[in-house]
Parts: sequence; structure tokens; C-alpha cells
Amino acid sequence: MKITSVQLSVSAVRRSQYPTDGLPEFLLVGKSNVGKSSFINTLINRKNFARTSSNPGKTQTINFYLVNNEFYLVDAPGYGYANVSKAKQKKFGLMMEDYLTGRKNLKQVFMLIDFRHKLSSDDIMMYEFLKYYKIPVTIVATKTDKVGITLQQKQRSSLLDDLDVVVGDDFITFSNVTKEGKDEIYLKIERTI
Repeated sequence: MKITSVQLSVSAVRRSQYPTDGLPEFLLVGKSNVGKSSFINTLINRKNFARTSSNPGKTQTINFYLVNNEFYLVDAPGYGYANVSKAKQKKFGLMMEDYLTGRKNLKQVFMLIDFRHKLSSDDIMMYEFLKYYKIPVTIVATKTDKVGITLQQKQRSSLLDDLDVVVGDDFITFSNVTKEGKDEIYLKIERTI
């Protein structure tokens, strides 16, 4: 896949603000600080297009990035960050539930997890939520370059066991440093659209 154009098309907080062109959408979910912005920047071959932040919980809208005028990468607010108020967490939760359960254009969820750490209860809850609504998921384990080669298989097995990954869902290891996994993500998007 060759990325020829990308633009932040819409930043939405409610359904009426979502794009209406019917293009396929690929949603990115993950804990705050898992590397969603770096994931987007790596896929679109830009350094700082999606803003990375040292302050977790920065994304507070659903951001629709139009890629090649043929599909959207949709960046959702990160979950599981303690410094976001309970009221705001609830608002994010309702916004996400509305998007996930009512969006016909949603073709695939890329669920980002940090390859270095055990899964949080929020990660497991998110995966179970997506499976409850029968949404296709690709687990993307980010920051794999930070885990030694000898530990990688053990960590992969541990994460797959903890998530109890459903047959048909993929698990891709990804690094924005080495670009590992980038071509697999491209292939997944191409096959889906």
C-alpha cells in the first residue's frame, strides 16, 4: 500500500459529526500511552501528523484520519487513565459504545496493547466488549523493539492466553522504530477494503 494523502477530516464527540461519505473505517483503541499516535504516524509515513503527547489522556475526541481518500483510520480516546475524571471517563465510555454499536462503516478494530506489560483489566474488558458485539479485532502489540528476542515468544504466548483470542482475530507485533508489523497492517486494510 502506498500512502499518497492523509488529512484529519473530523474530530467528533457525537454521531451527528461523523463523516457521511460511507468509506470503510478502521478504529484504533488502546490504553492511554500505548502508542496510538505513533502507530498512525508510522502507517502514514509522517513524523508528527498525529500528535504524540507525554500526557496520557490527551485525545478527547474521536478523530477521523482520511487516508488516500479511500478509508479512515479512527483514533479513539485512550482508556484506563486515572487522571481523567470519572464524569469524563463515563462520557468517553458512552461515546465509544455509541460508535462501536451503531457504526455501519466500522470494518475492523486495531486494539493496541503494550507488548512489554501484562494486560490490564481494562484491556481484557475492551476485548470482551468488542467480541460481545462481534466486531472483528486485530490485536496489535506495540513497542516490540523494547522486548528482547529471547523473551518475545514467551510474552506473545502469555498475552494470547490472557486475552483468550477468538479464532479469526489476528495478533500482530508492531514497532514504530523498526517498522515491524507495518506491512501486515497494510495487508489487513487492503484485504478488508
